[in-house]
Amino acid sequence: MPNTLAYIMLLIWPIVTYLLFRYLPRSRALVWTVLTGYLLLPPLPAAIDFPLFPPLNKDVLPNFSAFIICLLFLPKFPSLIPRSPIARLLIAVFVLTPIATVLGNSEPITFVDGALPGLRIFDAVAMVINQFILLLGFLLARSILQTPEAQRDLLVALLLGGLVYSVPMFIEIRLSPQLNLWVYGYYQHLFEQSIRGDSFRPQVFLFHGIWAAFFTMTTVVAGFALARQSKTFVRQRYLVSALYLVVLLVLCRTLGALIYGIALVPLVILAGNKTQIRIATVLATLALLYPTLKSADLVPTNAMLNAAESISPERAHSLKFRFDNEDLLRNRANEKPLFGWGSWGRNHEHNPVDGTITTVSDGRWIITLGVFGWVGFLAEFALLGLPIFLLWREVRHLPSSKISPFLGPLVLLLAINLVDLIPNATLTPLTWLLSGALLGHAELLARQRRGGTQGREDRPPRHRTVI
Repeated sequence: MPNTLAYIMLLIWPIVTYLLFRYLPRSRALVWTVLTGYLLLPPLPAAIDFPLFPPLNKDVLPNFSAFIICLLFLPKFPSLIPRSPIARLLIAVFVLTPIATVLGNSEPITFVDGALPGLRIFDAVAMVINQFILLLGFLLARSILQTPEAQRDLLVALLLGGLVYSVPMFIEIRLSPQLNLWVYGYYQHLFEQSIRGDSFRPQVFLFHGIWAAFFTMTTVVAGFALARQSKTFVRQRYLVSALYLVVLLVLCRTLGALIYGIALVPLVILAGNKTQIRIATVLATLALLYPTLKSADLVPTNAMLNAAESISPERAHSLKFRFDNEDLLRNRANEKPLFGWGSWGRNHEHNPVDGTITTVSDGRWIITLGVFGWVGFLAEFALLGLPIFLLWREVRHLPSSKISPFLGPLVLLLAINLVDLIPNATLTPLTWLLSGALLGHAELLARQRRGGTQGREDRPPRHRTVI
């Protein structure tokens, strides 16, 4: 169980957030609030649980803290309502879907020995609040991080965060993932899943080694993106940093993240912005269509298993296990297709005697589909992917010189995160932050196309900075 320090860290995070907004420009303050919270706060099950309120954990506390600080201390509170009517609709559906889910799951699920309780109105209230808090980082980023300067700030923060985090990651590669146990008093996942041959996959304070490897991949992409757009002397620093992080990514021993890095880095170095956004649009489309393709048996699972077998029998077995559980959970979700089964494990298959859960849900798509149904899945994934499609619409006819040089790499990172939500549940506060920032930029480009100007409320105040 989490120790006292874990709860102290959660309790002081609003103070940390206040100091960041006090001494940094608000764009950098928001980025560092979310990024450092994601990297340093204790993972689940550590959370502050107030009555009549969803648990405040590392996934939602930084967003909520930033919202409160902006509300109380900024001279002008950022506008949270998107200009895009599609975004508004998706947000409303995302936040309100739990009400329909609860109304359709009032009955208990009974077993020979025990039962899962039906959902209550209290559950609907808690889930709606939780959905809204999850979106706070997205909504703040839409308003605060919409400029090219903010995009560069985000890439710089990712690179610096990766360089700092590399130190504890290298320690865990050598000694095994122990830092969360040493610092916060508990181990956050199954230890055997961190073993890779004669080495270990690092986790530090993230949920799993897959999360740590995916974050490392994003820092590698950020480093090469900054190197491409920088001048000679600074470019060398960024390039050396990116190459150093490539070594770390290889040592993370996570095949998926390594493949993503191998695919994205050449695009970031060689391809133009429009090409990068075009490829990201294809990736986002495939991620959104995956459940439909899987239902129609159009996903080449056998070919994927054969490819994994050629790399490692262990990887092939892991992939087959995921596919088998996806099929079981998809059949379960099809029993309540519109709004799903709700929480408390109701979306899983259970042992009919004692109610033990007999399935494992790895991918975010199958978790969301089972909990909130097709309506919830489409709201969440379409909202995350919407900025990619809006940006493609806006940049198609723009000359390359008018496109932010940092836009393509960020769009690719969001698209590959959407793809990774198929096999994994790597939906993090950074995902929402990135999606919100890109939505804000798409809206900014749309205003410029229509002859509008950047609103005064969108201009960040001038501050001194430490970066």
